[in-house]
Amino acid sequence: MNPTRATALIAMFAIALGNLLVPSARAAYADSGLASTRHFDLVNATFDSITALAIAPADGDAFHDIALGQPLQGGPTSMTFDVPAGGCLRDLRVTFHGGRMRLFSHIDVCRSSGLRLRPQIARGIGG
Repeated sequence: MNPTRATALIAMFAIALGNLLVPSARAAYADSGLASTRHFDLVNATFDSITALAIAPADGDAFHDIALGQPLQGGPTSMTFDVPAGGCLRDLRVTFHGGRMRLFSHIDVCRSSGLRLRPQIARGIGG
């Protein structure tokens, strides 16, 4: 076998081996949950504390509670949470101190990385 042909065969073998390894690495990355994780920032610039937060697919009622740990004080304060796997359009339900709730519908979590709540929103004015 001439050296040029041997080099070509080795190169082809290396490329074939590389092609076998790349899909398995991508699958491992996807299985780890890293590929589908979206982060969303919530800024509470209202005068009220947020005591509960939940997210659901848009127009659905399968809300997933987001753990706050402690109330998100007004003022402004912020938090970042992971959006559960699923589609881009989501509804966000915010519960303020005293039990008042606001629903923010059809938030595109693929195109937007966060939501800022202003004082008018806590009182029920605007959206």
